[in-house]
Amino acid sequence: MTAMASTSMNASENAHRARAQSGTQALPLTLDALGVFDSIIDVRSPSEFAIDHVPGAVNHPVLSDAERMEVGTIYKQVSAFEAKKVGAAMVARNIGAHIDASFRDKPKGWKPLIYCWRGGARSGAMAHILRSIGWSALQLEGGYKSWRGQVIADLDSLPARFRYHVICGRTGSGKSRLLEALAVTGAQVLDLEKLAAHKGSVLGDLPDAAQPAQKLFESRIWLALSAFDPTRPVYVEAESKKVGNLRVPQPLIERMWVGACFEVVTPESLRAQLLREEYVHLINNRDLLFYKLDCLKALHPRQQIDAWKQLAQSAQWNEFVENMLVNHYDPAYERSMFNNYIHARTAGTLAATDISANGFAKLGAMLPR
Repeated sequence: MTAMASTSMNASENAHRARAQSGTQALPLTLDALGVFDSIIDVRSPSEFAIDHVPGAVNHPVLSDAERMEVGTIYKQVSAFEAKKVGAAMVARNIGAHIDASFRDKPKGWKPLIYCWRGGARSGAMAHILRSIGWSALQLEGGYKSWRGQVIADLDSLPARFRYHVICGRTGSGKSRLLEALAVTGAQVLDLEKLAAHKGSVLGDLPDAAQPAQKLFESRIWLALSAFDPTRPVYVEAESKKVGNLRVPQPLIERMWVGACFEVVTPESLRAQLLREEYVHLINNRDLLFYKLDCLKALHPRQQIDAWKQLAQSAQWNEFVENMLVNHYDPAYERSMFNNYIHARTAGTLAATDISANGFAKLGAMLPR
C-alpha cells in the first residue's frame, strides 16, 4: 500500500471514529465514503427501496409495506400516540428478526451505515439497538431524502468531468455489442441501455426485466460515473433523450451530443440477422409484437402497420425486419443523429463484417482506451 493510500485510509477511519461518537454520517457520500462501511442498510419498506436506494444498500425493513400503511392509518384516524405504540412494537419485532436472521454472525468490528426516509425514527431505532449490542453503527443524516438531493446535484456537474466517445450506427449495427466488447477489455463504458433495462426502441422492452424507476436509473448513472477516471474517455451509445420510459439526465445528454463519434457500419443483411437474434422473444410472441407495432400508429399510416403485421403473421422475418429498417428505423436515425450529435457527419467508421462477440472484440481493439 502506498503512503498516500495509507494516509487516505487512516483519514477515512479517523473520520468514521469521530462520527461514531455522535452516531451519524454526514453527506456527501462518495464511493470512498461508502467503502468505509461493511454494510449499508436501508430500513425503509420494500416498495420504497424498489424505487431507489443508496448504491450497495440491502433492504432490512423495520416496517413492511402493509405495516407502514397500518400505522399511517392509525395515525390519521386515531392519534399519533396510538400509532407510535403500534409502530414501536412492530419495529422492535422486525429489528429482532433481522438480528437473528442476518446480523447474528457479524463480528464486533462490523460497521454498518443505516438510513430511512429522512434519517428519523426508523433508522434511529435500528442504529440505537445495533450500537447497544456493541457494533459501530452510524445513521445517515437526512436519510434517503438527503442522498437523493446529492444525486441530483452531482448529476448536474459530474457528466462535465468526462470526454465522451459516442458509438453511432443504425439500428441493428451492433452498437451495444461493441460496448460490451469494450467493457470486457477494460474500457470505460457507460451502457445506458443496460442501466435502463431497455434496448432503446419502441420494441426495446426486455422480456425478463422491467425498467427501473427514474430515480434508480439516475442512481445507477451516478454510480457508474463516480467510478470513472476523468483522464480516460467514456464510451457511450448514441441515445435519444429517453431510453424507453426513462429520461437521460440533461447535463449528460448535452455532453454526449458534443462527444467524438464513431459509426459502426454493418451490412443490412447482418443487421437483420442481429435483430432477429436479439428480438427472438417478439418473434415468439406475436400478440406482444402486434401491440408494439400499434404503438407506431402516430408515425405511420394504417396500411404500413398492417403490412408489417402481415409479414410477421406469415413468418417472413427477413422481409419484416428489412422493411422496418428501411421504413422506420433508418429514417428515425437520420433525424435524431444529425440533429443532435454535432460530430456525427464526421464520425470515424468501423466496418462490422462479423456480428459475433469475437468480431466486435476486434472492432473494439481499434479504439483508444
